[in-house]
Amino acid sequence: MNADSRDDLHSFQVNLTGVVDLLSKHIYSSPRVYLRELLQNGRDALAARVELEGQDPSRGIRITPLSEHNDTFQFQDDGIGLTADEMTELLSTVGRSSKRDIFDLPRSDYLGQFGIGLLSCFMVADQIVIQSRSARGSAPVEWIGNSDGTFSVRELEGDLPIGTTVSLKPRFDQHDLLSTSTVLALAKTFAEFLPVGVRVDLPGGGGSETVTHDAPFLDAHTATASELLTYGRELLGVDPFAAIPLSVPGTNTTGVAYVLPSSPPPGARQANRVYLGRMLLSENVDALLPDWAFFVRVVLNSTSLTPTASRESLVDDDILEHTRAAIGTTLRQWVLEMAARHPAQLNDFVQIHSLALKSLVIHDEELAKFITPWLSVETTLGRMTIESLTRDHTQLRYAETVDEFRQIASIASPDRPVINGGYIYDTEIARLLPTLVDGLTVDRVSVLDELDFLEVPPLDARSLVAKLEDRASAVLADAGCAVIVRGVPATDVTGLYLADPEVLRSIDRRAAREISRPGLWKDVLGKMDAFAEERLASDGTSKSLARLCLNWNNPVVVTLSTLSDDAVFSRTIELLYVQALLTSQRPLSVRDRAMMTNSMSDLIAMSVALGDSLPESSSL
Repeated sequence: MNADSRDDLHSFQVNLTGVVDLLSKHIYSSPRVYLRELLQNGRDALAARVELEGQDPSRGIRITPLSEHNDTFQFQDDGIGLTADEMTELLSTVGRSSKRDIFDLPRSDYLGQFGIGLLSCFMVADQIVIQSRSARGSAPVEWIGNSDGTFSVRELEGDLPIGTTVSLKPRFDQHDLLSTSTVLALAKTFAEFLPVGVRVDLPGGGGSETVTHDAPFLDAHTATASELLTYGRELLGVDPFAAIPLSVPGTNTTGVAYVLPSSPPPGARQANRVYLGRMLLSENVDALLPDWAFFVRVVLNSTSLTPTASRESLVDDDILEHTRAAIGTTLRQWVLEMAARHPAQLNDFVQIHSLALKSLVIHDEELAKFITPWLSVETTLGRMTIESLTRDHTQLRYAETVDEFRQIASIASPDRPVINGGYIYDTEIARLLPTLVDGLTVDRVSVLDELDFLEVPPLDARSLVAKLEDRASAVLADAGCAVIVRGVPATDVTGLYLADPEVLRSIDRRAAREISRPGLWKDVLGKMDAFAEERLASDGTSKSLARLCLNWNNPVVVTLSTLSDDAVFSRTIELLYVQALLTSQRPLSVRDRAMMTNSMSDLIAMSVALGDSLPESSSL
């Protein structure tokens, strides 16, 4: 074409406005990725020129942001540049006939990558000007694209340096994204570890700042421990517990796993930092590690992992699965070596990350042998390590829920300890123990099972006990609670609230039904409760009732068995019931709170009336 004449304006074969809208709202999380795409293009162009001409350390990328004296953003690279034919191919790539084709642009070749970068710039610019001269010796080329969907291309006269310069005229609402402060921050975020120099010009003739530098995690096996821990401190904001070098040769992946110095909150995402070809992909990749490895945060670089279309996450494919498994193997080996060589450090580690380790050992038989003795569980004897618990006892039991354990803890014999299996993984740990400790038996225990071990009142008191059980059960019939009398070793305990899990679930459904408004949900709860009762009946089980176990070894209970005043008896039983509920940490229902208030009011009223009826000389 004539060097002095500009081509007639052409139109993109797609709705450019619609494409940009899709990019900004459905592909990219933020318009700020325009700079990442330009950096990607610049790095690829520089790599292509190295293949053609060899390495030259003076080549790099220079960015000139907007400023008071500069109304155009410029991105310049010393890469291989574009020929006129490549520019034509680029235009045909960008100007495809459908939006679907645009989102399927290949990113594995230079032009395909350049095309995506070009489209992303339309999120922040009304006009894009590309001037390029190829290292292959063709004439310089200029391409101008406009936000109205038109473009033009021409060859230029004169001498341009080899490379490509992208100039952006910002949209009215995007000046901030092209300003010096934002560009400098984004360049440091995306490009700080690129293998090419990246400079950002400072305003007012203040020179430029180079944002790229070396990263210790790129070759963690040769970096010093001090270097790795220093970078870990910058990454986490606190000193890491340990730094574990990572290497997955099969996917060209290297990095560091930093062990957190404190346990992350439940449900916390795995916020791992991933670089692809030393370009930041994301700071919050959560599919990189096995689920159990939430005690580490990873930073790594790879040249084989597959990015999603937005280049902000990873495709969960076979390559990622292989990498994830290899990282898991490395973490597991680190724990094994610590168990063998640094037991004191392992003890500190277990105290911090016991939950993650419990998750790990139930899936790893070899690791379980080393780690399980260091883990701790809650028992009826207090919190103990597995090692001390299994050393002193050959028969253990466990309760599957916290509610069951709390009830059993009040009546369990010290020589028959019970593990609280209600916390996550603890039931699985309890079941695992016989495979790890020779001669150890572990059985599940229920509240009703434990009742069989309580002392039955003596024969000469059986008639009083039977009458007490009948009278007290009648008082608590509306509360769905039956009363039994047993001898509990702790004489200061008046009564225990006991119910198996099915009963507790039924009670919770009834409580929810009581406070629900009439409608579908209340009907559903009612049908669930009716179904549960029918199932119990079909199994030959009595109606699901909780039990108040009164302690015959307590003097208050013995006195109640001889009390003839029905009013005082009823109110006292109701208060003992509420007290047992509170002791077992069960929530009080509306009915329970009303029972407590009415019982106390009646007892006070009766005591006042009794005091008024006594002779004056009897008063204290």
